[in-house]
This record gives sequence, structure tokens and C-alpha cells, in this order.
Amino acid sequence: MTERSGSYRRRLLTIVGIAVALSVAWPGLAARAQSAERSAVEPVLAAVLGVRAHIPDTARTASYLGTERAGSGVLIDGAGLVVTIGYLIMEAASVELVLDAQHTVPAQVVAYDHDSGLGLLRAVGSVGDIAPMRLGNSSGLVAGAHAVVASHGGANAARPAFVVDRREFAGYWEYLLEDAIFTSPPHPLYGGAALVGPEGELLGIGSLVVGDAFRGERIVPGNMFVPVDRLKAAIGDLLTHGHSVPPRPWLGMYTEELEGRLLVRHLAEEGPAEAAGLRRGDLILGVDSQPVTSMAEFYRRAWAKRSAGDIVPIDVLRGMGVERIEVRSSDRYRWLRLDPAL
Repeated sequence: MTERSGSYRRRLLTIVGIAVALSVAWPGLAARAQSAERSAVEPVLAAVLGVRAHIPDTARTASYLGTERAGSGVLIDGAGLVVTIGYLIMEAASVELVLDAQHTVPAQVVAYDHDSGLGLLRAVGSVGDIAPMRLGNSSGLVAGAHAVVASHGGANAARPAFVVDRREFAGYWEYLLEDAIFTSPPHPLYGGAALVGPEGELLGIGSLVVGDAFRGERIVPGNMFVPVDRLKAAIGDLLTHGHSVPPRPWLGMYTEELEGRLLVRHLAEEGPAEAAGLRRGDLILGVDSQPVTSMAEFYRRAWAKRSAGDIVPIDVLRGMGVERIEVRSSDRYRWLRLDPAL
């Protein structure tokens, strides 16, 4: 570690650590200590902006993600490009960036990427003298590493955290993230929050609060982050096409792992699985006669050597027998009511 990076790290962890550890017991002491260090970290944390999105009532996701969504995003270049978590801006009719308590600027949705879970915005107007946050290297971030989780609001909204695990994450909404970052303790304002490294570099974007950030004898809650390396790998497609290409096959089903089988909990309205005849309560045994026992395995089998529009043969247990249901997959981006420019 360089002297410069060590100094930054000490300052950053000092200011957020004091805010958490001392503010209740010794509020006067905490305030004096914070003021001495605040000027060193505020320019970095200023790059974490607020994100507010308005979603039409007619959006596919309005009923379960809401029509007024708020979180954070991180300024990553000098032309107003902001990375955030995708669900905040998915199907948005309008978005604004919150610079501080008095200033907001409208933003254009540049990309919504289901594969990574990320979204990109572009400020329509000046963000003033806010400096972008540098993209770091998340591949070297290992369990036990120190970091800071920062939502919009400067040092007061930043909290120290530990990386407690690196593992794949499978979501019931047909989402699979390789090598997700899990941190603890949990930050309550995680959506689009920045995971900041010791030199003030961006290492991840906040996605979820989870009850099992660390899986061991003692289950530890925390947050899940999309690694910044995932953004770096996809950013060319995101800027050019609005999402990763080619789009993966989408089935339109929401599953739950149950004793080595997948239970269909819900079907997307007017989605491919519903059209093919899959039903809530079906147990999925395999894909094209290849058994699956987890969501991650199911997704890999369904996506392997297939593109959106291809048929995915799904083996389902019904009654005492197994039925094969051929689901003609589709492009999720066409089903969502996104900006036509994406």
C-alpha cells in the first residue's frame, strides 16, 4: 500500500467509523474529530449522487417496485455519466439527479442492463464541480477487506464495512451474478450506493440487503454489491445498445429452491412461460432432460447455446409423471415498457 493510499484509507475509515462508534456515547468528541477529517473525504463522497425516478402506473414493474423510486448513483466521468442499480430506473418516464439539498438536474436513461443488474444515466445539465469517482479493480477484493459503503449524503451517509464473502448470487427473477460482493454490517440505503476502496476508487454498486451475507456457523446480514469489474466488461454494449448483447433467453417465471427442486412461484403476465402452459406450483426437474437442482443451474442450462427467441424444453413434475413443456423464450427488453431508445 502506498503512503498516499494508506493516508486516504485512514481518513475515510476514521470519519465514518467515528460517526458510528462515538456519536451516541460522546457526541461532542465525535463532532470535533469528524470536522478535522471531513475535508479530506468529502470530495470523493460528493460523487455519490441521489437518484429519483418516476415510473408510469402502466409499467410492468410498477406493482412490486413502485412508481416513485429513490436511491443513489455514482458519477464516473466528466460528461455526467452516472452508474446506479438498474431497478431504480427500469421503465422510468423521468429521472433526476440530486446534487445536494438545493440542486437537482434531470437525467437521461442511457442503459438498463438485466444481465449485470446495473443502469446508466447521463446528466442533462451541469453537475457543477463534482469530480467523478475513479473505477477500481474489484477482482482483488477478498473476504476480510475493509471498505466504505456510501449512499448520497456525504460523510454522514457513509459507513465502514467488511467484505465477508465473494460468491455467485442467483435471483428468482432470472438473474445470475458471478462473484458478487457481500459486505457487513448492512447499510440501510443500499440501492445504488457506492462501495469505496482505500484509495477512493469505486469497487461496487449496491443492490440488495441480504440475511446471509456470510454463511457459516453464524449467519450474518449485510449487503450484496455488483462488482465494478462487471460494469467495465459491459460498458461498451451499454453505451452502444442500452444493454448487454445479445439478450439472453427470457422465460418469464419466478422460482424458489425447494429440497433440490425448483418451485414455480409466479409467472410474468403475458410472458413466455405463461403462454407455454407452465403453472404456479409446478416443480421443475430439468432442462432438455438435464437435471437441475438450483436456480443457478437452471439458468445456465436454459441459457446455454441459446438466444432470445429459442425454444427451451423444460421438464416439469405434474402428478405422478414428468411433462416436457417447450417454452419459446423471448427478449425481456421487449416485454418491459422501456424507453424506445434503449
